[in-house]
Amino acid sequence: MDNALNDDSMTPEERALIDQFLDDNKLFLGPDPEIMRNHSIQPRTPYEDRLLSEEQDVHQLNHVRGLVSAALDEGFQMVNQMGAAPGARWGDLVTAIMTPTGDLSMIAPHGIIAFASVCHYPIKFINKYWTDDETVGVKDGDGFIHNDARYGGIHNTDQSMMMPIFHDGELICWLACTIHEGENGATEPGGLPAAAESRYDEGLKMSPFKVAENFKLKRDLVTFLQNSVRDPKLQLEDMKVKLHVVMRMRERVLAIVEEFGRDALAAMMRKSLEDVEVEVRRRIAELPDGTTRVQAFMDSTLRENAIQKLRMDVTVKGDRMIWDFSGCSPQFMNRSVNTNISSWKSALVTGLLQNIWPDLPHTMALLSPIEIISQPGTIIDADGEAPQSMSLMPLFKACTIPTIPMAKLGYQLPHRYTSIIAPQYDQAATFIYGGLTQHGEITGNFCGDINGCGQGARATADGEDAISPVFGFMADTGEHEINEEDVPTIRLGAQVLAKDRVGWGKYRGGLGYEQVATVRGSNMFGFMTGCEGSMFSSAQGMFGGYSCPAYQLCKIKDINVFDIFNDGKTDLSDVEFNIIDLMNNQPFEGGTYTSNDMGMTFEICNEGEVYMICQGSGGGYGDVLERDPLLVLKDVEEDKVSASIARDLFKVVFDEKTLVLDEAATEQARAAERKARIARSKPYDAFVDEWTQDEPPKDLPYYGSWDDPQTLVIGAGATRMTVPADQIPPIMMPDPKDLKIAELEARLADCESARA
Repeated sequence: MDNALNDDSMTPEERALIDQFLDDNKLFLGPDPEIMRNHSIQPRTPYEDRLLSEEQDVHQLNHVRGLVSAALDEGFQMVNQMGAAPGARWGDLVTAIMTPTGDLSMIAPHGIIAFASVCHYPIKFINKYWTDDETVGVKDGDGFIHNDARYGGIHNTDQSMMMPIFHDGELICWLACTIHEGENGATEPGGLPAAAESRYDEGLKMSPFKVAENFKLKRDLVTFLQNSVRDPKLQLEDMKVKLHVVMRMRERVLAIVEEFGRDALAAMMRKSLEDVEVEVRRRIAELPDGTTRVQAFMDSTLRENAIQKLRMDVTVKGDRMIWDFSGCSPQFMNRSVNTNISSWKSALVTGLLQNIWPDLPHTMALLSPIEIISQPGTIIDADGEAPQSMSLMPLFKACTIPTIPMAKLGYQLPHRYTSIIAPQYDQAATFIYGGLTQHGEITGNFCGDINGCGQGARATADGEDAISPVFGFMADTGEHEINEEDVPTIRLGAQVLAKDRVGWGKYRGGLGYEQVATVRGSNMFGFMTGCEGSMFSSAQGMFGGYSCPAYQLCKIKDINVFDIFNDGKTDLSDVEFNIIDLMNNQPFEGGTYTSNDMGMTFEICNEGEVYMICQGSGGGYGDVLERDPLLVLKDVEEDKVSASIARDLFKVVFDEKTLVLDEAATEQARAAERKARIARSKPYDAFVDEWTQDEPPKDLPYYGSWDDPQTLVIGAGATRMTVPADQIPPIMMPDPKDLKIAELEARLADCESARA
C-alpha cells in the first residue's frame, strides 16, 4: 500500500479512491492532533462573516448575552442542588455554551473555567467524525458523554454531557455541563489513582460517544458505565442530572432564538469570542517588549521524591506574546503525574482569568493570540500512552506559573486590570477516600477541603485566608457534617487556620487550614492523597516575599481514638486536635507517630487511626521588614502568627501580654537587621560563582533542563543521563516496593555476614 501511495503513475482518480478507502477504514479514531494541538478559535463561517459585516445592535446583543448567562446560571444551580457527587454540591462543575463549530463562547457566572475550556475539544471531535457517520450522526435530542482527558479534559474524574441544539433543522450551538464526579473505576477508589502505572489503570476512558437519543439516556450504555465504577448509583444519578440540565438550558436558548432570532444568538457568540481576542492583543501591545522567566518544581511523583522542573519564558514583541515551556521535566511512562498539552493550555486559561485579567469574559479565545511552545514527550506535553490520572500536579502549577512573569511585565503599567498578586497555594490538599461505608455501600470520592487554598499576597494587602481552589474562584469547601452522613470519615479537626505556616512578606499569603480525619463504622475504608510540596515549596513569593512552607502528611497509627475517648484512662483535658500539638506532645500512648511526604497511594485507615494534612498558604509579597507592625500584631492577636515569629522574623518589639507596640525599639531592631543583611551579603559575581553549579547534585533525582532548555537532565547517580529535548527516552521509575525489598535484603545480608 505504501508503494502504491508513492507511485507517481497513479491517476488522480486512483489516488482519491485510495485516500477515501483509508479514510473510511481507520483502525482507531484516537485523539486528533489537528484538534488537540490547536488552541485558537475557528475562523468565521460564511454565515458568521455575513452577520458581523453588517451593523449590529450592540444593546440587543448585550441583552441576549445576559439571557444566555442567566440560562447557564440556572443550569449551574440545578446541578449544584441536585447533583450526587460531592463536586456537584461544592461547585466543582460548569455549564457552558459553544458555537456550532465548538468554540467556547460563555460559561455560567460561576464554575470551573478549565472544565469548560476543554469541552470544545470533544465537540470538535464529534463535529469532525460523528456528524456524517451513518452509525452515529448528530441529531436533535442527542446527548454525548466524555471524560478522557486525551480527547479534551482536565482529568478522567470529570464527566461532560454535551448536547447539539438545532433550530429549524440547523445546528445553532452546543450546550455542555461538566462535573467532577470522582469515582470512575480506577485502580484506586475516588477517581484519582496516584498508583496508576499506565493509562489502563485509570478507569473509565470515555472518548466522545452518544449516550442519549430523543432526550433519553440509552439504558444499555448507562448499565455498561455503572458496571465499570464502584458507585453505580452516583454514575446514574449524575448522568440524569447533566442530561436534564442541558435540556433545560436548551429550552432557554430556543426561547431566546424565538424572541430575538437565530442571527442575534450567532452574532453574540461570535462577537464574544472576537472581542476577547482583540482586547487581549491590545493588552499585550501595552506591555514592554522583552522576555521574563520563571521556574517551578514538583518534588514528588506521588510514589517517590523526585525534582521535576517546570519552566516558562514569556516574550513580548509588539502585540505578539510567546509562552515557551521548553525544558520541562520529561514524561514518566509509569507514573500518573503527566498531562497533555491541551489540558495544560486550559489550566493556563484559568491562571490568566483568575490572576492576570479577571475582568475578561471566560472563553478560550483568551489564549488565541498567545503562541505556545512545548516539547512533546515532556510532563506537560505527554503522549497518549503515559498515565495522566494525577495530571492535577502539573496542571495546578499551570494556574500559578504565569502569575510571576506577567506581574513583572505589567508592574510599571499605568493601568492594571487586577492587583499584582503572588502565586496561590497550588496543591490538591484533601483526602481522597474509598471503600465500604457504614451503610454497607461501596464508594469512592474526594473531600471538599481541596477548595480552600490560601490566596497569594497582593501588592496592597494580605492574601485572603482559605479562599478558593487554585483552579476556580467560585467553589465551596462543603459541609463535613453532610459528608459524615454518607461516609465513615470523621473530622477530629477541620478547617482551623494553620498558625505560622504562611508565606511571609510585606503582605503575607492567605492561610490554609488543617484537616484531622479518622474512620468510624467501617473496617474497609481508607484514604489517599494527591499532592506534593513536602520537600520543596509549592507557592513562590514575589518581590522579596517568602514562599509558603513545605507541608507534611502526619499519621497516628496503631490506636483507636474512640476507645481512648471512652476508656476514661487518658487525660484529654489538654489535648488539642491540631497537627503541631498531636505530633509534638504525642498524647496517645502506644500510637505510632509518623511524618511523611503528602503524596500517598491508597491505604486502609483502621477505625480510630488519625490522618493529618494541611491546606497551604499562598506566597508572600515584598520585604518582611516593610510590613506594618500593627498588621503583625493583629495576626498575633488573631492567633495566626506566634509572638516568636513577630519578634524574630518581622523584628517587631512589643509587650506580649498587652500587645502594645514599642515603635522606637521596632525601628531600631529593623535598622539593625538591615545592617546585618548588608554584613551577610556578597558581591553578585561572588554569589554567582558560589551558587551556580554545572549540574544538579549527583544524588538528587532530577528531571528537566538545568541551564539549557534544549537539554534535559534525567535521574541521579550513575544512571543519570543528559539528552537533547527532542530525543527523550521513555522514563520508567522503579517500583518503590521493589526498592524497599532490595534495601531490606541488603540489610539482612549485612546482618548474616556480621553474624557469620
